[in-house]
Amino acid sequence: MAKIANKEAPPESEELVKGILEWLALARGHSEDAEELLQQLLSLREAAIGPLPHVKLLDLLFAHAESILQAELPGLQQPTLPITRKTRQKTKALLKLLETLAQEYFNSLAAHYNPQDALPDERMQASLRRAVQAIGAQIQIHHLVAAPPGNGLWQQLNAAYRTARRLGIERLSNTTGSASIERMYSDILLKAIAQPASFSSTELALISTLTERLGHLIKLTDTPPDGAGDDVFWIDLERDSPAYAMVRRQPGEGIRPLYFAAGELAAEVHKLAIALDAGTAPESLGLPNMAGNAAGRGVLRRLEKLWGFPARRKFPRRRHAYRARVCLGLEALHRLLQRQEISEDISEWMVTNESPEGYALMHMSGSTASLRVGDIVALQPRDEFSPRADNWHVCIVRWAISENPEHIELGLQLLASRAFSAQIADPAWPQSGPMSVLVLPEAPPLRLTQSLIAPTGGLAENRRRMVLLTEQGNLQIREVRTGDLNEQTGVVEIFTLLPDDED
Repeated sequence: MAKIANKEAPPESEELVKGILEWLALARGHSEDAEELLQQLLSLREAAIGPLPHVKLLDLLFAHAESILQAELPGLQQPTLPITRKTRQKTKALLKLLETLAQEYFNSLAAHYNPQDALPDERMQASLRRAVQAIGAQIQIHHLVAAPPGNGLWQQLNAAYRTARRLGIERLSNTTGSASIERMYSDILLKAIAQPASFSSTELALISTLTERLGHLIKLTDTPPDGAGDDVFWIDLERDSPAYAMVRRQPGEGIRPLYFAAGELAAEVHKLAIALDAGTAPESLGLPNMAGNAAGRGVLRRLEKLWGFPARRKFPRRRHAYRARVCLGLEALHRLLQRQEISEDISEWMVTNESPEGYALMHMSGSTASLRVGDIVALQPRDEFSPRADNWHVCIVRWAISENPEHIELGLQLLASRAFSAQIADPAWPQSGPMSVLVLPEAPPLRLTQSLIAPTGGLAENRRRMVLLTEQGNLQIREVRTGDLNEQTGVVEIFTLLPDDED
């Protein structure tokens, strides 16, 4: 305690410090310690000790918070939507703890402007680094539970980086060789522009690995990179928001944004995808095992587009407020189109806006237990409610947000105004049996051939001599082959479907 407390500290402050140290000596680093650790932080806030002893004690509490975070994160990897109240309470306690830690480190920086209490530059760098870590961890938790980051969180992160730039320490590594503040900041930006609401928690873990490995390719500059194209993003350090793609939104007048290009990063992701497709083991590329399966390769393909070729918005959104029924999941939709009873898979939603490309929905009633980002759903607008199976619009779930246990919002991309169910089998692999699939009809000029929707990993590109069984009034059996893989998520794959009329 003598090394922590200030000699001039009043007795009550010495008692507070003593209590904090005794608690740390007995704490086990379990996730249940989050609320108790928060109380120790609040006690430290009340202790009248000098800046250096204060920040040293704060570092000890921060290290314990890291242990708690590592113990808690695995439990957030597979949340249902909406997440349970128990999980919501755990995340609430973690977020409050991390928020308080970040604020305490920001408060410690005030000593830099007091000549009597000025902290060394390396101490300033360490405090800013830990503030960025605490804010980044909050954003990560929000991503894992499919919730938008809280108000002011990005503004805090941007302010931390802006302060590091003002002090000229944003590119310095610490004594242990850890990443610089700028590298930590740019990694968080990369995860944000990857549209985390459109990925599952396991896919987000793969994205984190990729940013850790390739994030050094990002350079933040005061002017747009020379020769860059549609891969340029910008960020305003005064705003409470992450980066925007230049092709979707231009910087306004009177601001001084920072820019970065992600094309080189996207090119490296493309090389990794090619290596994985060629059979290279993920671990030899420094990637988790998930990168080697169909879902992982789908993540890489999507990231290549999101980072290197962000899409322009083609159509304006029109606000609406009408009810719709939604059938969740490929299997449920297959049964629906076969006119089987699936009432447990139908839920009611409110369409809040739409465009020719898709819909935004808000959950009203019904089960969402089978809801997964990347899955296929079918939507039937209120004015089309009927038992007919041919008036369900087939969509893919592009993103999902759950701000509280009673609230879910979805973004759907429209694939087709109708579909029909089918069974597909490969006579060369009779042991695998038939697979339930959906067939989307041609829709010129956007889709010149039929498309096939199948579970991820069940088929492959250019797979020939398969038998497709459909029932559209009459039973039809035809020999088909898969063409290009047009879409791949952790749940479904969409192939071009072609007749196999070659000898």
